[in-house]
Amino acid sequence: MEAAEAWGLRWSAGASPLAKRYMEVAAAKQSLVCLAADRNTMAGLFELIEEVGEHVAALKTHVDLVDDWTSEAWSDFCSKANEQNLLIFEDRKFADIGAISRAQMAGKYDIRSWSDLVTAHLISGPDIVDGLQAGWQDVGRQGGVLLLAQMSSRGNLLVPSYTDEVVAKGRQHGGVVGFIGNGSRPQELVALRNKVGEEKMIWTPGVNLAVGDGAMGQRYGDPMEAVLSGSDCIIVGSGIHRAEQPALAAKAYADASWKGLMQRNG
Repeated sequence: MEAAEAWGLRWSAGASPLAKRYMEVAAAKQSLVCLAADRNTMAGLFELIEEVGEHVAALKTHVDLVDDWTSEAWSDFCSKANEQNLLIFEDRKFADIGAISRAQMAGKYDIRSWSDLVTAHLISGPDIVDGLQAGWQDVGRQGGVLLLAQMSSRGNLLVPSYTDEVVAKGRQHGGVVGFIGNGSRPQELVALRNKVGEEKMIWTPGVNLAVGDGAMGQRYGDPMEAVLSGSDCIIVGSGIHRAEQPALAAKAYADASWKGLMQRNG
């Protein structure tokens, strides 16, 4: 199925080249899954994307959690991800002023050179998005920012008034691809989609085929319900990488997410 047909209004309303690239990959793989690749060795990361790459559209990383990280090994890993047609999403959660964020995109990990997407808080103001975009421009690349509008962890401080400010400012910025929403609370997600409108994306952690509470304050909602409520990408970690058969688990999440999109646009 062509991306324009699969995504409907989201495709026609969206202006971001990064968002359309994601939608094309998702349509090709019939999967709205972003794999949270939470393994702390390079070998574990390589093994994971070899197993599940065909069933996921994006890869969420925490580069600073890899114990045996080297620039050479990471470059090989990113090349392998690109071969698997995966967008690379560094969940850095930048939060500083624009100039510092631009510098943090470089540094030891040189995030600007391999990431397609990054997360950011808007607590320091909208200049952070300009700083992150400048980081990509410094190396002649394009990237997109996902602003944290909601979180799925218990007791978080992203209250509705803050969410409203993030959405209002983020909708106006071309460098913002979309927002991180709460996949564990469908009603909150519906409210967020109503505020965001059709042009920007919503990506959601906090989803699992086993709905309920997880470790360390995490909460989980149903992946298909999240898509029906307005999510454009479900971020799945332990539900895939801790499964006895990660490939089968990834396929199950892909099928649930794609079924949700087809129902949403049907």
